[in-house]
Amino acid sequence: MKTFGIETVKLGLNNLRLHKLRSLLTSLGIIFGVAAVICMLSISEGASADEMRLIQLLGTKNIIINSVKPQQTGQSSSRNTNLIAYGIHDEDVGSIKNTVPHIEHVVPMKAVAFQARHGEHKAVMKVVGTTPEFFEVVNVSVSSGRSLSAMDAAEKLNVCVIGDEVRQELFPFTDPLGQTIVAAKQNGGVPFTVIGVLEPVQTAGAPARGVEERNLNREILVPFPTATTRFGETTVRRTSGSREMTKVQYSGLYVTVDELEHVLPVSEMVKRVLEHNHKTLDYDVRVPLAQLKLAEKKERNRKLTLGFIAGISLLVGGIGIMNIMLATVTERTREIGIRRALGARQRHITVQFLVETVVLSTTGGIIGAIAGIIGAHLVSHLAEWQTVVSVWSVGVSFGLSVLVGIFFGMYPALAAAQLDPIEALRHE
Repeated sequence: MKTFGIETVKLGLNNLRLHKLRSLLTSLGIIFGVAAVICMLSISEGASADEMRLIQLLGTKNIIINSVKPQQTGQSSSRNTNLIAYGIHDEDVGSIKNTVPHIEHVVPMKAVAFQARHGEHKAVMKVVGTTPEFFEVVNVSVSSGRSLSAMDAAEKLNVCVIGDEVRQELFPFTDPLGQTIVAAKQNGGVPFTVIGVLEPVQTAGAPARGVEERNLNREILVPFPTATTRFGETTVRRTSGSREMTKVQYSGLYVTVDELEHVLPVSEMVKRVLEHNHKTLDYDVRVPLAQLKLAEKKERNRKLTLGFIAGISLLVGGIGIMNIMLATVTERTREIGIRRALGARQRHITVQFLVETVVLSTTGGIIGAIAGIIGAHLVSHLAEWQTVVSVWSVGVSFGLSVLVGIFFGMYPALAAAQLDPIEALRHE
């Protein structure tokens, strides 16, 4: 009996080898279906990878508050000068610290300059005042030197930690540690001694959908008290015939919550505090955890949609296999009658035809998986889209191809097994 089963399997494989072209054409639907599923899921994974990474870089336990210049605000102090005061102020910081529970850190941020130079090298980059807790909050560390310390802030020292791109542009051939850079606000400048260099922070090059990317590689971090003392709270911007002055105490805050489950409730309390202290909407509150959950939901929906669309190709491939196998049953009716007359049972005929369909679908699945991986890399190379080929997408696609082969091959196999042996022998 065991030998008979092996012979049945060999018979199915031999029949496929005798009709190589037909076997290839039959499995094309499975090949293209599997390749389409892998390609589309890899494109979807790549599209959301940058967004996910940027949100996680902001910190899932953080609440980020930014000062935002209102559309129309301010009072004219003279005919050609406008003084505009807006954004986060000391009262907000005090209220958040004193009234909102479950808070670990409130890290202030203050952008004070947007140019820096060292010798003949100049660069456009952001000079930001902050506290030593900032490095812990955003999970960055220094590759050389040290980070800002509490002593730097207490003594208002003119020291700074620079990003990796700042190092490359201002110190292309020298060690920046101990060197002096000048942060320029208007015509003058404030010297700072470099005490550390940040490790390179991976960025997407462009902000992802709905995510404001912060490029720490192009930032110069200085002690917050030094920034407020050396640069003040007022920024002057001159245009043709007028002069605009803006007063901003804090360009932003990072509020860190103690536990992940407290992030969303605390964010609502922070919003209520700001709404109470501000008559105009001159601030923006971002909750990376909420953005992350929304992005994950969008990614799941996108995967389901693309997987469903690509899965139609697998369905079409399965229908193609069933049609060909039904035609094969008709073509081999006499052969089936002879086998039944020689003692083959219905299950042997069923196994013979199922072997053929499973081999077709499995081979098509393997070829399709290889084609899908190659296609994903081609899309990434030619279209410059990031694609991520995950193991689960390849495994699911291949598994579906085998199941499709079994499902759509079952009916032709049963139809062949149920043929009447006498009528099959009479078939011409």
